[in-house]
Amino acid sequence: MATAGKLPQITAQAASNLESEPDTPYAGRDDAMRAADDIARRFGLNDQWVRDAIGQARYLPRVARLMLPAPVGSVKNWRVYRSRFVEPIRIRAGVRFWQANRTALARAEQDYGVPAAVIVGILGVETVYGQQMGNFRVIDALATLAFDYPGSAPRAQARSEYFRSELAQFLLLASRTGTDPLVPLGSYAGAMGMPQFMPSNWTRFGVDFDGAGQVDLVHSAADAIGSVANYLHAFGWHPGMPATYPVSFDPATLNLPALLGPDILPTFDVAGFMANGAVLQGDALRNPGPLALIELENGDDGPSYVAGTENFYVITRYNHSSYYAMAVLDLGQAVQAAVAAGE
Repeated sequence: MATAGKLPQITAQAASNLESEPDTPYAGRDDAMRAADDIARRFGLNDQWVRDAIGQARYLPRVARLMLPAPVGSVKNWRVYRSRFVEPIRIRAGVRFWQANRTALARAEQDYGVPAAVIVGILGVETVYGQQMGNFRVIDALATLAFDYPGSAPRAQARSEYFRSELAQFLLLASRTGTDPLVPLGSYAGAMGMPQFMPSNWTRFGVDFDGAGQVDLVHSAADAIGSVANYLHAFGWHPGMPATYPVSFDPATLNLPALLGPDILPTFDVAGFMANGAVLQGDALRNPGPLALIELENGDDGPSYVAGTENFYVITRYNHSSYYAMAVLDLGQAVQAAVAAGE
């Protein structure tokens, strides 16, 4: 599996982001320079190159603010969330993407067992098939979150350590590919390319699916398709297993706290699921693995529920949100239906 590749390039919007932020490079920070020396020593990189790269990274207050939790009292609304992703513009873009990449999607499904609709759903939710890959310099985003992760955010220390690790992985990737580390662009969290892979995932799961000799998740749709399929396969995707089943409830036996206790982690076999008042029908009664009850809040209205399988849980390894996973599934299904209808 090739690991070299092209990384996202600077844009006018990224330059505007830089101009609008305070000029506070990390060269003057002792903790950042100590981290640079540690990265160089642990990974065998040129110490001055690492110091120069991290030293020219800039603190982005906006990135730090985006890591803060939603205000207390914020209400989740699945219908509103869904409408952001399952909408005509994204569906039409998905149809064009599917039609242009039929062969790669079919091969990914054959090689990894992941349905084309799921791959298309992820790439559509993440970046609208490469149209919105992020305009933050990756070095700035990762350095900000490595050295200035907001202390008031949950698990701040652990998250800061995670981003220090990703900063090291990003510099390793840049060194290996001969990329100027001040150039690549991504999200405010440092994710890159069509599938929005963090640097460690680019290296670990990136696939040269088009056979060009390098992993290019920015310009190669085939590489993005193969890499997403490889990621889901690595996290345990079960070919042929639905991600969700419809579920209703028997009020006489319903034990909702017990069903919701494990959250999105599949825990109940079919018999245990139904013993707590969940009602399944058809193929769901023959599901071979554990299930979870997925609750999706709808603001002031009542929640929506589905039964989630192990494959639903696999999608949440991409983004740890049941709302995200449902949006991926619904968008992929909408695109697949439009393709089948010849739209």
